[in-house]
Amino acid sequence: MRIITANVNGIRSAYKKGFLDYIAQSQADIICVQELKAQEADLSPEMQAPHGMHGVWHCAQKRGYSGVALYSKRQPDAVQIGLGQPEFDSEGRYVRADFGNLSVISLYLPSGTSAEERQAYKYQFLDAFYPILAELIATGRDIVVCGDWNIAHQNIDIKNWKGNQKNSGFLPEERAWIGRVIADLGWVDTWRTLYPDVAGYTWWSNRGQAYAKDVGWRIDYQMTTPALAATAQAAHVYKETKFSDHAPLVIDYDYSV
Repeated sequence: MRIITANVNGIRSAYKKGFLDYIAQSQADIICVQELKAQEADLSPEMQAPHGMHGVWHCAQKRGYSGVALYSKRQPDAVQIGLGQPEFDSEGRYVRADFGNLSVISLYLPSGTSAEERQAYKYQFLDAFYPILAELIATGRDIVVCGDWNIAHQNIDIKNWKGNQKNSGFLPEERAWIGRVIADLGWVDTWRTLYPDVAGYTWWSNRGQAYAKDVGWRIDYQMTTPALAATAQAAHVYKETKFSDHAPLVIDYDYSV
């Protein structure tokens, strides 16, 4: 089973850059997408169901902002749109699809870079999402939470870690939170487990020559329950085509849906 997660920073823009072709050749069973920046009415038939895949999405109320989607070869047995918390669901940040004992979640965790009030909102989301993660892992289901978590966990996950310790996305409180998700709740950072010493950057600033110089951050994850993590075989960050300021994270699991 191949699962891909990709922040496209505007699905219409990504399609113009070849994202639909990438989906076709990717051999993915499930694709999680974040930052659609589109309303449902803006989604073409190909964006709703690329290459005949089954699609579910959660768009933000605000135009041109946020939004997540999930595409799968197999039709889901059940779907959950949103967290059931209006203050977060208005921004289109969560969609879940179930396939037998497997649950796949496309998540777009808030960024706090634009203003202090957005960082406060991010902390509110973290506080609300932690018990949800606890409840999910307690179900005993095989679960993967794919998406843009907007936090680089460890020094290896960010090129310029010394210079970013006071910046959103690498603040001590954020790093400690994701550390508790792993150490206390038992979620597994699949990339870091497979490749303890490989940076695996998935996001680069558009400023300067960050992408060309590989001055990146690893903020896109596939967080899995332990049993599912144990089936992970290989992973890579796809950089052959640049669809946005993020690159798709691809992980192969010895698992059937």
